[in-house]
Amino acid sequence: MKTIKEINQKIETGDAVVLTAAEMTTFVEQNGVKAAAEEIDVVTTGTFGAMCSSGAFLNFGHSDPPIKMNKTYLNNVEAYSGLAAVDAYIGATQLNRNPQIGMDYGGSHLIEDLIRGKEIDLAVEAYGTDCYPRKEIETSISLDKLNQAVMVNPRNCYQNYAVATNSTDETLYTYMGTLLPNFGNVSYSSAGQLSPLLNDPYFETIGMGTRIFLCGGEGYIISEGTQHSTGAERRNGVPISGSGTLMLMGDMKKMSSDFVRGATMQKYGPTLYVGAGIPIPILNEDIAKRTAISDEDITCQVVDYGVPRRSRPVIRETNYKELKTGKIEINGVEVNASPLSSYKKAEEVANELKAWINKGNFFLTEPVIKIPSKGYSVNPLEIKKPAVLVKNLESKPVIRAHPTEEISDVAKKLVDNNINHLPVVDENGKLMGIVTSWDIANAIAKGKAKLKDVMTKRVIIAREDEPVDLVARRIDKHEISGLPIVDKDNKVKGMITAEDISRLIGKEKNNDEVCK
Repeated sequence: MKTIKEINQKIETGDAVVLTAAEMTTFVEQNGVKAAAEEIDVVTTGTFGAMCSSGAFLNFGHSDPPIKMNKTYLNNVEAYSGLAAVDAYIGATQLNRNPQIGMDYGGSHLIEDLIRGKEIDLAVEAYGTDCYPRKEIETSISLDKLNQAVMVNPRNCYQNYAVATNSTDETLYTYMGTLLPNFGNVSYSSAGQLSPLLNDPYFETIGMGTRIFLCGGEGYIISEGTQHSTGAERRNGVPISGSGTLMLMGDMKKMSSDFVRGATMQKYGPTLYVGAGIPIPILNEDIAKRTAISDEDITCQVVDYGVPRRSRPVIRETNYKELKTGKIEINGVEVNASPLSSYKKAEEVANELKAWINKGNFFLTEPVIKIPSKGYSVNPLEIKKPAVLVKNLESKPVIRAHPTEEISDVAKKLVDNNINHLPVVDENGKLMGIVTSWDIANAIAKGKAKLKDVMTKRVIIAREDEPVDLVARRIDKHEISGLPIVDKDNKVKGMITAEDISRLIGKEKNNDEVCK
């Protein structure tokens, strides 16, 4: 048994033995856990990935005459000002208020620019009071002109996040990056064996007050993070799905732009890449064993982001050794696996923290309260008015067509049933395509006779268990007027159109007005 006090004494005298988590894995493989517990004093970890739940508290100081900030914009990105007269919180995912810029420059980019020392445009609106009479300000600020700039990240360093893929026929744009159709790729966001919470999975050394590496400066753990959860299944001591999180803080004036990046996920929005590293004191053999975990021993789940629900189906399990090869097999097909996080930067974080400790510039701290390793679960948001699912819509009998039908017969079906869309199915009722009244008119004008020659084969669909508002977004996104409803076997169950959704919205609005 060692103590943190004893390890700090060795750091002070330059006698501490420090390894990165990757080096510890090799050391234990060659020398065993007992030798590691005796010889190694500290293991440094690191991660560098997209952490949307990040931001900073800023204090601007009082103007003369003073102002009570009501609306605060930094490079056209709004910061929340409902704190005090001249304080604001800028969130990493905040969009630019200029619609032509939108997602391309948001809160995350602003935070990086501040850390880089750039001049930032500040525009303030206020309503004016007796003690704060000023109503507007336009000026510029930089990090050194702010009284305080404290990064406070509500949820960082997720413990073993999901691997994402997409089962649908359309490309999805998510916080896990761009997911190609039909399981076309997978993306993951973890440093694996270097990741902080995978090296101390039961939070034996991590807690409130733990000093850490944060974006190139010293930071601290101030709490478990939001959505902290401890109930996931474990393998080799490590949760196989998203579990623990940390709330972190640090002084932005002491950070380095080498370890923070503002970024935009295509068609999703801004996010902040955060470099974080936690030193783990090797107090006993159990901790030594846990810090020696390898990529192959860390199981993670490939999850289908094509299902837009809180609980998404797990397609298969894998590990970080397989993911880091760049290939993974799904349903017998090899697809590309790509990281959203940077393992190279995670190594830089772990090595930089190791160098600080070796130079005697960084000492370990005893946690005031340890992060809980059990008894925490994440509750869903209760919605008193549940979403209407596609299968709950009032539906008419399904009119279908077959690819061998004559164009004239299909035209008669459209006219007789007063509809504009016809799903095209095979002999088992499975979707093959779709045809619209415009397609038929175009076919007649060009002298085409068979439906298979004019139908659209790549079809945007709705599934029975999807919320209607999601389908409405899909109709708007693809600029179409309707789409077929299919079940899990791809059999056509009906059609949903923009008119159906408009009627539903109108009915709900009328019901709300009656209730009032």
